[in-house]
Amino acid sequence: MAQPVRNRPAPRKAAETPAADQPPPLDSSTFELRYRYSRARRNARIRRRQESRLARFRFYIAMVVLVAIAIAFVVGSWHVIQHVFGL
Repeated sequence: MAQPVRNRPAPRKAAETPAADQPPPLDSSTFELRYRYSRARRNARIRRRQESRLARFRFYIAMVVLVAIAIAFVVGSWHVIQHVFGL
């Protein structure tokens, strides 16, 4: 019966191993891009929080207006019902 082949990593040559004393090459534009990206994310988070507060405020204003209209309608209807039925 056939045996499965054991996978072994190929031995590395001395030229292929990364040197620990050499830092990776850095591009100066990446720092500026990361800074812009972080600033944009921070501004988006702040803007999202402000929009959420404003949406909550608009919701409460709309609810107050709707409740006021409903109360006015009920009171007006009650007066008409009293007048029609002589209560």
